[in-house]
Amino acid sequence: MSGIEWNEKTFSRFAYVNDPRIKGSRIAYTLTKVNMKDNKYESTVVVEDIGKGSRRFIENASMPRLSPDGRKIAFTRPNEEKKETEVWVAELETLSAKKVLSAKNIRSLQWNDDSRRLLVVGFKRHDDEDFVFDDDVPFWFDGMGFLDGEKTTFWVLDTESEEIIEEFEKPRFSSGLWHGDSIVINVPHRENGKPALFKFYDIILWKDGNEEKLFERVSFEAVDSDGKAILLRGRREKKFISEHDWLYLWDGELKPVYEGPLDVWGAKLTGGKVYFLTPDSGRVNLWLWDGKAERVVAGDHWIYGLDASNGKALLLIMTATRIGELYLYDGELKQVTDYNGPIFAKLKTFEPRHFRFRSKDMEIDGWYLKPELKEDEKAPVIVFVHGGPKGMYGHRFVYEMQLMANKGYYVVYVNPRGSDGYDEDFALRVLERTGLEDFEDIMAGIEEFFKLEPQADRERVGITGISYGGFMTNWALTQSDLFKAGISENGISYWLTSYAFSDIGLWFDVEVIGPNPLENENFRKLSPLFYAKNVKAPILLIHSLEDYRCPLDQSLMFYNVLKDLGKEAYIAVFKKGPHGHSIRGSPKHRAKRYRLFIEFFERKLRKYEEGFDVEKVLKGGEE
Repeated sequence: MSGIEWNEKTFSRFAYVNDPRIKGSRIAYTLTKVNMKDNKYESTVVVEDIGKGSRRFIENASMPRLSPDGRKIAFTRPNEEKKETEVWVAELETLSAKKVLSAKNIRSLQWNDDSRRLLVVGFKRHDDEDFVFDDDVPFWFDGMGFLDGEKTTFWVLDTESEEIIEEFEKPRFSSGLWHGDSIVINVPHRENGKPALFKFYDIILWKDGNEEKLFERVSFEAVDSDGKAILLRGRREKKFISEHDWLYLWDGELKPVYEGPLDVWGAKLTGGKVYFLTPDSGRVNLWLWDGKAERVVAGDHWIYGLDASNGKALLLIMTATRIGELYLYDGELKQVTDYNGPIFAKLKTFEPRHFRFRSKDMEIDGWYLKPELKEDEKAPVIVFVHGGPKGMYGHRFVYEMQLMANKGYYVVYVNPRGSDGYDEDFALRVLERTGLEDFEDIMAGIEEFFKLEPQADRERVGITGISYGGFMTNWALTQSDLFKAGISENGISYWLTSYAFSDIGLWFDVEVIGPNPLENENFRKLSPLFYAKNVKAPILLIHSLEDYRCPLDQSLMFYNVLKDLGKEAYIAVFKKGPHGHSIRGSPKHRAKRYRLFIEFFERKLRKYEEGFDVEKVLKGGEE
């Protein structure tokens, strides 16, 4: 085990595989490595022939797209000097490449069946250098910034002449894909003067400037097409955004492919068959529909990437103890890549121990990691709460969990009501009751854990989470004296300002907390801010300035009120990074965040130190 240890920089040793693509015997994907010295991520497109076992590389590239005839690959490259994205096309036999387009904002690429035209979807904004202007909502969106009058742009690019031969615009948040020589477009349906985001769509078929409306005000959207049928993911009509998504095919008439009981996270249509992913009690598994839906790849794993072609599915699979690698399913499952095997051979990892427990009227799943302990040794405990509330924990790799287990902490996590991976009733139980029974589920899970593990120290329990997990951390410290420290990241403290300030508040908060926010007592009753006087444990609030999902006001308000009440509170605001800055921030950003995380719990649950000297903490991480 010598040579590699778990610390705030261990993540930089891993190779990250994403965006898998398959066509015949060829596969392509993006391989990303961390460059700590230059504080950036470096991406390479890898092209493999799984029949021949050959592997080729395209440096400084991402978004690989294999042409239907199997002869070409399109990909993107950043032009940092011009602040644009370039689209390149290469011949697969030689990898001789040419640039075919340069544009400011590109979101997706897709080949037409003719292997000549590309559908490029991007966006345009006002881009005035002095101000942003809008007359629509939301005004900003996480990971996208200020929308500034944004319109979705569609370009049909002829890769031979390198000319855009068709161009048109649609409202923001629209998306599209080829359907034969037509383009099927998902446009958010508008109700009461605003888009009905995440809930209702109008689906349009566009060809040569002519439009045909296929569906109006439906709760599904087109996610794939084989030129004959369109694959639709969602529901015929949703009452709640939080309802599970199902699958349908449309070839002139609507046909169900899968209608529950589980949610559908991703799907691919190929050769008249549909491959799709479902979360299931802490796992994510692969299903295949070929006239009938059946689960074909199941296990204690988390499938988070999918492409399919010619009876083969290319999958990205992680487990609780390994980050993702590529696998091929063609009737049996075979591992394709093993970039991280040598690293993990030198790292100690901990398998989760599963338990189920009764909480009020429901059965709940829980897991914990047990650190290496001497026979009579007691260990502190950290409770993790997932995001959502319709998130899910289980058999997926969470860096901080393995990190803290290796540092001698028990790590406990459960899927309270409201989580995904169970039936729809389970997911909807949390609506308008966030922080009530779901919090009781978490507390019941901790009590069950203590019965299972007598070496867990009840006097040294911390809690942490991001987003909904950050809300629940804030809430837990106001509702229970069990916790002796908390790290709340990008969480919620006051639901009313979240409704009015968040990018999704007008849609999400009025579902999760309740309608009529200006009159509804839930927006105060379920907000941790109004129970700040109850907080006894030290809390570290971590937030990112560019988080528009749970904006900075949420942590800053809680911090200011706690300080005004004389409580022990600290706040670290990262100047860059969206809501998911914990995994999308720059390498040095992430290392500093992990360092804060490690040291706060070390000082509060092990050393019982007063204060928290952040300068000392960060200097310690540089040594």
